[in-house]
Amino acid sequence: MADRATPPEAEGTERHTQPNGAERKRLLALSLATLGVVFGDIGTSPIYAFRESFHPSHGLAASPANVLGILSLIFWSLIIVISIKYLGFVLRADNRGEGGIMALTALVAPRSRASTERRILVLAGLFGAALLYGDGMITPAISVLSAIEGLEVATPFFTPYVIPLTVAILIGLFSVQRNGTERVGLLFGPMTLVWFVTLALLGLVSLAHHPGVLVAVLPTHAVRFFAENGWTGFFVLGSVFLVVTGGEALYADMGHFGRRPIRLTWFWLVLPALLINYFGQGASIIENPSHLEQPFFLMAPSWALYPIVVLATLATIIASQAVISGAFSLTLQAVQLGYLPRMRIEHTSDEEKGQVYLPAVNWALMFACVGLVIGFRTSSNLAAAYGVAVTTDMVFTTVLFAVVARGLLGWGIARILGFAALLLVVDLSFWGANLPKVPHGGWFPLVIGALVFTLMTTWKRGRQLLRERLEVGSLPVGLLIDDIHGTGVHRTPGTAVYLHGDPRGTPPALLHNLKHNRVLHERVVLLTIHTEDVPVVAPGDRLHVERLAEDFWRVIARYGFSEKPDIPELMSSCEVRGLSFRMMETTFVLSRETLVFTRKGGLARWRKRLYARMQRNALRATAYFGIPPDRVVELGTQVEL
Repeated sequence: MADRATPPEAEGTERHTQPNGAERKRLLALSLATLGVVFGDIGTSPIYAFRESFHPSHGLAASPANVLGILSLIFWSLIIVISIKYLGFVLRADNRGEGGIMALTALVAPRSRASTERRILVLAGLFGAALLYGDGMITPAISVLSAIEGLEVATPFFTPYVIPLTVAILIGLFSVQRNGTERVGLLFGPMTLVWFVTLALLGLVSLAHHPGVLVAVLPTHAVRFFAENGWTGFFVLGSVFLVVTGGEALYADMGHFGRRPIRLTWFWLVLPALLINYFGQGASIIENPSHLEQPFFLMAPSWALYPIVVLATLATIIASQAVISGAFSLTLQAVQLGYLPRMRIEHTSDEEKGQVYLPAVNWALMFACVGLVIGFRTSSNLAAAYGVAVTTDMVFTTVLFAVVARGLLGWGIARILGFAALLLVVDLSFWGANLPKVPHGGWFPLVIGALVFTLMTTWKRGRQLLRERLEVGSLPVGLLIDDIHGTGVHRTPGTAVYLHGDPRGTPPALLHNLKHNRVLHERVVLLTIHTEDVPVVAPGDRLHVERLAEDFWRVIARYGFSEKPDIPELMSSCEVRGLSFRMMETTFVLSRETLVFTRKGGLARWRKRLYARMQRNALRATAYFGIPPDRVVELGTQVEL
């Protein structure tokens, strides 16, 4: 497992204490870029997080003691969950530079593990990844809606227009996704920098009137809050958790920027700005309890209210963009790892492989976000649905990190158990406090997560069963070559490329071609594409070309789960290994299976039907792999499932 950790040269870069001028400029540029992509979600939480902690449903009085208690909980949540757990430890669990729950799942469950243990770990990681889709739908809706609600603070005139404006902004946001984030990416960092500076300024002005709230950094205020409010205080944690909901983004986006820029930006700008703003909101409420309804916007002077609403709207759009892009990347990884069927994937940047656009995912997210805004009506109602899935995901992240820490970090069992126990106390406390949200909307991300999890596991298991059925009649390649040369099969000019998942077996399309057509091309290439448990495969490890006989070749191509195969490009790479292609003389022969349902075990009947529907709607291999359609022949076969 150690070979999957950060390469030595990357570790050396992390330990660089005195970078030269060029390195310093690059570090600053990356740090600025992290603002718009990594910290957009957690940076917009001040708009609604403190307010929801005093939501009327909690029955919590806005007394100075309670305000200090909430501030203490917010402070220590940001320190423990973000600064210590994610920034200090989880970011060290990178899969060759990539982070996120799917990358961690691939890292923690290599193929060498026992099948039962690997299955449990993979299922936990998959369910955690599936949950991100549910909360990914809520994030744009609650963020944009909470910003637009700031108009109501200025004047009740805008109240009837809050929902239509929010829906219009969301539709516009999703409509421009096909253009990619490359063109507007340079604007994200500076705009978010202005946002965090504004957060700090608003908080400082409010703190100047009541600096005494800074005593809330003492954990005794949090302890007293729980002691005085009992179970009510515990369930308030469900709202306090909103301040750390962007924690998973820190880990998921590590591959784009690296650990050092993320840590630098957090400790030197984001964390101070967030804390100053939260403490400023607390000071504002203590001075004027009527500000409890919208403490963030009411901290601003009346002349600055409209500009801040506009700035908040832009900040929430940027935060939503990060979530949407994350959903695209997560889906690409799931497709490459074989947990979802092939779908249309467009690369929106010639330089950054991670910038992709998936139309099916984009429009599904858009309809879900619009439906959530129309259905829940207010950001407070959406907050009641927010957090259940993310807390569950954070629990899984802690467990998976604990499993991988021994091989990756060299920790002993006692240290791992102690570390996991401490973090799980925090994670499970947030999880338990969010459970009452389930009847009030928290069921939505859980249902979405369960649906996506069912689709992922059904597709994976269905593919395994299909492969097992096809291998029943398969022959070793060596035996087939001997039979062909011994029987004198008629040969036709040109090259035939057969795609097959098992490099040791014979493609079913080849067997059917020999059985029914009794003819074979002069040169046969058996092509297998493997997706490895790493994000990117090194160019030197990409291609393996082997000559099996005078007229038979085997080609094995390896890709990472963040890469998309391109067969024409692959064919060009074979030339340096002695295998050249003329596209106009090359035929790609694919197998197309028609499923016949039987009583054979392995998968419930309803899941077999679900798999068959997913297979029918999957993107054709010609489009996914970039194969010229006029060079493709498909041979169909019926398979009992």
